[in-house]
Amino acid sequence: MDMDSEIEIKLMQFRSSHKPDKQDCYYLLPDSESPAAKEGQRRHEELWHKQASEVASQKHTDLPGVSLQRKKPRFNKYALTGAILASTNSILLGYDIGVMSGAILYIRDNLNITSIQVEVLVGSLNVCSLIGSLAAGKTSDCIGRRYTIVLAAATFLLGALLMGLAPSFLFLMAGRVVSGIGVGYSLMIAPVYTTEISPAMTRGFLSSLPEVFINFGILLGYISNYALSGLPEHINWRLMLGLAALPAIAVAFGVIAMPESPRWLVMKGRFADAKQALIKTSDSVEEAEFRLNEMTRTIADLGHAASSNNWQGQGVWKELLLRPSRPLRRILIAAIGVNFFMQASGNDAVVYYSPEVFKDAGINSKKQLVGVTVIMGIAKTSFVLISALYLDHFGRRPLLMLGSAGMAVSLAVLGLGSKYLDQSEIKPGWAIALCVIAVCAAVSFFSIGLGPITWVYSSEIFPTKFRAQGSSLAISVNRLVSGIVAMSFLSISRAVTFGGMFFILAGIMAVGTVFFYFFLPETKGKSLEDIGILFEDKAHENHTLDRPITLI
Repeated sequence: MDMDSEIEIKLMQFRSSHKPDKQDCYYLLPDSESPAAKEGQRRHEELWHKQASEVASQKHTDLPGVSLQRKKPRFNKYALTGAILASTNSILLGYDIGVMSGAILYIRDNLNITSIQVEVLVGSLNVCSLIGSLAAGKTSDCIGRRYTIVLAAATFLLGALLMGLAPSFLFLMAGRVVSGIGVGYSLMIAPVYTTEISPAMTRGFLSSLPEVFINFGILLGYISNYALSGLPEHINWRLMLGLAALPAIAVAFGVIAMPESPRWLVMKGRFADAKQALIKTSDSVEEAEFRLNEMTRTIADLGHAASSNNWQGQGVWKELLLRPSRPLRRILIAAIGVNFFMQASGNDAVVYYSPEVFKDAGINSKKQLVGVTVIMGIAKTSFVLISALYLDHFGRRPLLMLGSAGMAVSLAVLGLGSKYLDQSEIKPGWAIALCVIAVCAAVSFFSIGLGPITWVYSSEIFPTKFRAQGSSLAISVNRLVSGIVAMSFLSISRAVTFGGMFFILAGIMAVGTVFFYFFLPETKGKSLEDIGILFEDKAHENHTLDRPITLI
């Protein structure tokens, strides 16, 4: 065994066996940024570095390349592969959002549908995804996370084929309904699965991959629109929608390489299988055993019924909705709140109807409209990648508040530009450019904050027993609000103008920024088993002082 491995093993043994006194722990208050919490973390890390020095000094030589500082988190290949495959499902939603913004221009002319029918067609996928997201929690508790991912892909595959072959508006609507159910399954299960297989120090990046893939899918949709726009109208939109079947096929085959969620296996009482899954997704056997002990201890605290092969999530809905404890109620408020503001921001509607917005601003050529949306897609994808890469470094709260505040300002500027153009007979180029820049800025700030962090945060704060169905509830609110906004965006905009609509959205984001500041504690670097303590009552402080926050 080399020296580097010996250091890692001894440090793992130290962290799992160390029994700190009160001064070595976080003071676990709802405000995780309190001075006491920071002092506890500082003392804990001082002990960590002291032990590192003691272990290294056992060999009286300097080893090149061995650092006594905490190493940068490494990406476990199994966890990364599983996260990528699970998140591939999210391409389907992104592709639909992007491709529909262009396809609807040709569907409207080819099928001769009204503006109301356009709103119903666009928004129906989001409303129907409510069904999938509500069902996904119970389904994943029964059959497992992996096979729920397969079910989501198969459902979207069927929906994509129905849309691509649609001879009429009703047939197209049927495909949207089926695809919507698949999207609901995908949006719930991808972040939950990724969260449960990821080590704490890389969980932010891996759990934000669904949003990265959504944005990648949006960009692919825009590119598909641009590439196929030259074909005859009765063919191009069918190809645009039908191509969504390809990622679904890839997911169905890729699931073979994915490990099952170890936390689901523990909930089912399959501890040997859970250990094997953890060994694959951890950097060492010692770390796997430590994580397994944390999971089994947490499940034991929930009662024996929650760790049985017959457990299928029974009783969770009743406890979530009818008699939640005070900490669980706070978790629900945080998860539902962040999902509500994600869609109340109007981001999906702006992306869906961006050609309409740009057309109102003075861009009339269909080719130019589609081209501008490609620029917007590149901006979204670039910034979501930046956010994902730095999420585990800066934390959830700073990026979330930066993104929501930036959206509020960008939407206000967009509202001013739209109002000016609306009242101007001659539309100046600078005002059109201002609106395009403001739209790109709004979607970019969304990609920095609410886009990736909503999926990360709402899937990691629930205790293991409630994670699948709690996330299902929160994402159902997400889908419901998304559908309402998408199906009413054009109608409200016609009543108050696009400028007035953007002012409303700017106000919503300002309120959201305040909500995030007061109700969402920081979760960066904490294990899933310890995050729930952040939502405990202050009265539990004395009870939890003797329990350190684990840093794996």
